[in-house]
Amino acid sequence: MHFVNQSYQYDHPWSHVVIGMWHKYPNPKCTHVVSIDVLDRSVDPKSGVIRTERILGCKQKAPKWIVKLFGGSEDAFVREISFIDPRTQNATITSENLSLSQFATCLEQIQYTPSPTTPGCTLFLQTAEIQARMAIWRSAADGLEKWMAQRFEQNAQLGKMAFTDVLRRLWDERQVAHV
Repeated sequence: MHFVNQSYQYDHPWSHVVIGMWHKYPNPKCTHVVSIDVLDRSVDPKSGVIRTERILGCKQKAPKWIVKLFGGSEDAFVREISFIDPRTQNATITSENLSLSQFATCLEQIQYTPSPTTPGCTLFLQTAEIQARMAIWRSAADGLEKWMAQRFEQNAQLGKMAFTDVLRRLWDERQVAHV
């Protein structure tokens, strides 16, 4: 099993970051995400928590040995569930691969909260647990997990840059609208 962890501070308030979440894709920096389908969105009438479930369609360039070993294609799908709590200013997103999940899983968790030390900024915490499900072929499983962790880290860096651009663009649009 491989783990990936990262944290980052966005120089935007929590409410702006949460609005930006819905504008992240499509994005020229994250061309691997090619579709987004909202399956369900609801608001809990008592707590005010917004729950959204989406399917993200992605194109991934998998190494040839992975395609030969497992079959499949470049098309991959990810299930994402988010909970936005405006009262506590907490946003959590959990995502898990649907494609080839019988062979390997990537469980990602993201949390956005206001920075406790820098007013007007938002903390981003991301963890991913990557596990191949091939105990018989441990060396192949280790290679697959390593490749998935590297790919995850590459996509996470692209995602962070893309999201920073989205937040900046939305902020600039907001400033122009208030003039």
